[in-house]
Amino acid sequence: MREEGGYSAGSIFLSFLLGGIVGAGLALLLAPESGSETRKKIKEFAEDVKDKAKDYTEDVRGKFTSTMEKGKEFYEEKKSIVATAFEAGKEAYEKEKEKEKEKLTKGQDA
Repeated sequence: MREEGGYSAGSIFLSFLLGGIVGAGLALLLAPESGSETRKKIKEFAEDVKDKAKDYTEDVRGKFTSTMEKGKEFYEEKKSIVATAFEAGKEAYEKEKEKEKEKLTKGQDA
């Protein structure tokens, strides 16, 4: 199975793999720090990331709680307004119904 350039997929993959191995070897040989120093830096980095993640989580949790409280307040306020409007509509309906009933009664008396 040959590609247009004359190289098969297997040879391209093998070249990529060998290049990665050579690069990793060179990185180990040319690293300016010892293994223990590198491990120490990795540990410090991991702890820093852990602390930042914890702070971020607490911040998000606080904002979520605040948003939930505001949402509850908004809901209760609107619920009260809708209930009041419903009661006013119900009373108006009852008054109009009573007026119509009186008109019908007066109309039958005449």
